[in-house]
Amino acid sequence: MAIMSIPTIVLGGTGYVAGELLRLIVGHPHLQIVGVMSESRAGQPIDSIFPQLQDSLGNMCFGSKREIMDLLEEGQTALFSAAPHGVSAALVDDFVTTAKQVNCQLSVVDVSADFRYSRAADFEAVYEIPHGAPDLLSAFSCAVPEHQLSTARPHIGHPGCFATALLMAAVPLMKLGIADTDLYAVGITGSTGSGRTPTTGTHHPERHSNLFAYKALEHRHTPEVVGICKSITGIQPELRFIPHSGPFSRGIYVTMQANLKRPQSDIEIRGALQDFYTASPFVVVRESAPRIKDVVGSNYCHIGIAADEKSVAVFVVIDNLVKGAAGGAMQWMNRQLDLAETTGLLAPALAWV
Repeated sequence: MAIMSIPTIVLGGTGYVAGELLRLIVGHPHLQIVGVMSESRAGQPIDSIFPQLQDSLGNMCFGSKREIMDLLEEGQTALFSAAPHGVSAALVDDFVTTAKQVNCQLSVVDVSADFRYSRAADFEAVYEIPHGAPDLLSAFSCAVPEHQLSTARPHIGHPGCFATALLMAAVPLMKLGIADTDLYAVGITGSTGSGRTPTTGTHHPERHSNLFAYKALEHRHTPEVVGICKSITGIQPELRFIPHSGPFSRGIYVTMQANLKRPQSDIEIRGALQDFYTASPFVVVRESAPRIKDVVGSNYCHIGIAADEKSVAVFVVIDNLVKGAAGGAMQWMNRQLDLAETTGLLAPALAWV
């Protein structure tokens, strides 16, 4: 029996997330990369930016927008956008419009922030720029794959990396009625979460052997988490979040605390979360506190619980580039294409990095 091969396009193809998308796609049995868009690198070999893909894409080069758009044709195509915030929406809109003209059944998963809000005004309030395709927002849903959406839409906006980790804790706490709506969270992220372009906060000498908070109580993922949590659970939490820059490249560690609605032990709460995620193949609710090294390089999410009868702490670890971006996006794409959601994503963590 022939293996189904679905033409796959990646937009914004030179950043860390794009590199992870390409790494995952070349190992996927049903996705075939036909084009990777980068206007600034058009005509250059892809492995000149991503040497780790040296034997995976042959002599394929980055293409211009026009060249990649010409690849759209009748039939099914998967499109991942890793273009920057504020740029992706208009770009995706052009591809969606062109796909309709050529009778191409396009499935889009966007890992930028452009389709994480249902209203353009909400996006504009956080990012302080006009939305690039407000009329396309109604075609997108946003959530992590483990949380069921009330309405199915043709395209997906994947939550941010911090938002992914926060939602893995916040959604079951709210949906199961375990905790009050006041949520307090601290998160530590690796430097790859800040992208390829170095800044003072991401430069290696600043982060090595160092740990510091930034954007305390005003991180832009906070309203994103609140909005997504409300859309899934019907409950709007009050989230107070303090992110930190960690001295490592990959991974996120989030600790979320809240007061319990009724006295419960850690065993009871752990059991409730295990039941909640029982059908989620990439989520493991552990008896001990999770560790970043146990998930780095994988699409897995490990969760731990501590409780003292009055309050609860939920610990969440993910790889920010995989589960928090490229892996979560591929998990969604698998669903959009009616494939098993684990397809191409079952590689174990690297562990000793």
